[in-house]
Amino acid sequence: MKKLIILLGAIIMTAGDLFALNKLDLKSITSDDFSAKYVTGIIPIAGTGDYAKISSDGKQIQRYSFKSGKEIAVLFDVARVAGEKIDKFDGYIPSPDGKYLLIRTNTQPIYRRSFKADFYVYQVKTRLLRHLSKTGKEQIPVWSPDSRHVAYVYENNIYVEDITNPSSVKQVTFDGKFNFVINGLPDWVNEEEFSYNCALTFNADGSKICWLKFDESKVKQYSLQLFKGLDPEKDEYRIYPGLYSYKYPKAGEENSKVSAWSYDLLSEKTLRLNVPLDSDGYMPRIKPTDEASHIVVYTFNRHQDDLRLYAVNPSTGSSKMIIEEHVPKYVKEEAMEGIEIKGNYILLPSDRDGFMHLYLYNIAGKFLRQVEKGKYDVTTVYGYDAKNGDVYYQSNELNIHGRQIYVAHANGKVDRLSDKPGDNAAIFSADFKYFINIWSDYDHPYIFSSRNQKGKVLDILEDNKALKKKTEEYGWVKKDTFSFVTSEGVRLDGWMVKPADFDENKKYPVVLFQYSGPGTQQVLNSWNSGSMGQGGAFDMYMAQQGLIVVCVDGRGTGGRGADFEKCTYLKLGDLESKDQVETALYMGKLPYVDKARIGIWGWSFGGFNTLMSMSEGRPVFKVGVAVAPPTDWRFYDTIYTERYMRTPQENPTGYDTNPIHRVKNLHGALLICHGTADDNVHPQNTFEYAEALVQADKDFKENYYTNRNHGIRGGNTRNHLLRQISQFLIDNLKK
Repeated sequence: MKKLIILLGAIIMTAGDLFALNKLDLKSITSDDFSAKYVTGIIPIAGTGDYAKISSDGKQIQRYSFKSGKEIAVLFDVARVAGEKIDKFDGYIPSPDGKYLLIRTNTQPIYRRSFKADFYVYQVKTRLLRHLSKTGKEQIPVWSPDSRHVAYVYENNIYVEDITNPSSVKQVTFDGKFNFVINGLPDWVNEEEFSYNCALTFNADGSKICWLKFDESKVKQYSLQLFKGLDPEKDEYRIYPGLYSYKYPKAGEENSKVSAWSYDLLSEKTLRLNVPLDSDGYMPRIKPTDEASHIVVYTFNRHQDDLRLYAVNPSTGSSKMIIEEHVPKYVKEEAMEGIEIKGNYILLPSDRDGFMHLYLYNIAGKFLRQVEKGKYDVTTVYGYDAKNGDVYYQSNELNIHGRQIYVAHANGKVDRLSDKPGDNAAIFSADFKYFINIWSDYDHPYIFSSRNQKGKVLDILEDNKALKKKTEEYGWVKKDTFSFVTSEGVRLDGWMVKPADFDENKKYPVVLFQYSGPGTQQVLNSWNSGSMGQGGAFDMYMAQQGLIVVCVDGRGTGGRGADFEKCTYLKLGDLESKDQVETALYMGKLPYVDKARIGIWGWSFGGFNTLMSMSEGRPVFKVGVAVAPPTDWRFYDTIYTERYMRTPQENPTGYDTNPIHRVKNLHGALLICHGTADDNVHPQNTFEYAEALVQADKDFKENYYTNRNHGIRGGNTRNHLLRQISQFLIDNLKK
């Protein structure tokens, strides 16, 4: 009897605790109240086992030891500088010799990766701070290897300053002009789809500046209409709207003409470099080597299935191809981005055998060895230690839904350096003797730990225990994982979030969240999984409203090798939408799911696939929300679209697999949301789709967000948006 009383007391206490839990609200979510703490601004210091980082209050740059985890010195403090004064800073770039810092302030975003800012030169020893230039906000400042010069871009032209003689600023190029010629910076489409913002470098001895030039004069222009708006207000458009017009090459249209150049600091002569390139080809990177007589320029054909690396002499302009990577369908952008050139070696990621692995070449392009192999994907390259042949990388070898850190030795032996299931990422010291491990899983926010080269934990830098406790106080539940096989025999994996008071004897509505884009993963055992970040706070909010939230990665997503990822080639949206429909059918068979109340939503590609899934032909969705969706790939840019679809001229039937073309099949209540200043997925997509819906006599709702870009944020915007999404789904699914 005593045991029974204790048990009943425990049950009553559990129910009471559940009743007393705080409830999530959208304002706290959109105010980032559940954001994890990070160790920010970490940069390994060359030639040492130390790193620099930004202090937690954002006022200092501190030097720390990887080994001890202790602060060694303060490199910069806004309160203790001589010369010019600043109140705060946004980032920094150390000089190669560590004697100077470039301090970034007043950052002004342009597109996804590009920005302008005020940069200051700071001498660590004297604490002297001064403006880099007096012309205005600069872009992408780059140090010379000898730490004497800084090259940067201002209004599409390149300048160089000798920091020992600040009055010695030289203008290197003179033809830069908005919407015509860009020097040292990628144009919009190259920045967005090749994931970089700097096309400028010095050669190894600092005697030459080398860069890519983008002539976009013949690229067609897209204009975004701007209004006065609020937060911020653009008073110049109070009565008459204005236009932001920029060059945006849509699928099948003409791209920028790109070329490579060098400038000799001593002779002040400019030279065009002779890099072979198709008339419609790309140059996605320009990189230094350890030899002053060579830089490396990457080229891509327009189909992006042939990547070439050229060794180029910046003094003579001559070039020689050293590596050619040619694989079926397309070379993944991540593979190109992951190439490392260090010393006399080049480390190349490739999925040539069906999975992403690493291949080692010497600087002359001679193949040396495959670093590791197996039926898994290498997901990040951390570096090559030329002293002993060790290669450090991240892969999903242990579990396709997790990430682990490894070192592959020259003798073929591979060691795992991380020790916990989930998502592990790393920042290695410059000498590879230490690293910071960043770990999380579905249910635990990030833990930053410093470790030695064998993976032994030396110190915990940040554990986010306060956030973990806060999620418990707000009643967050664990994500349940599951797998099923579709009617086409494809195994798909997913996770679900159930209400905290889940009762298996009840019938619940379900909403599918998905992105579904090529090579992405949402079903990843990471704190970053789930919609809208912050550990899936928005999913937890939806579950507290009585919905089951489900996410399934369909065909075309990453982590399962090239065949699974590239099977959507030439017909984006066909298999992806089938797999979300199959997910709904599977969920509808579960005893606790009401198959008549299933919804779907997504953003960007996820918005596209929401519309595709709702019009797939099998009417399984009662409701859907599409945010910033592409609706016809003819409206999207060249590089991304043609990588997976080739051009509309080559593949018209593939391009006709789109929401507009199948609008008559749309089934379910629909809400579409779009920012009117979306420079990425233009509002044209939603305008044209809305017209197709009208002519097909389909009812729908739409929300437009004035002057907002693809991220749809600013002021109260994100709070309003999430309320529209959640309330529309809840109203339609809880009836």
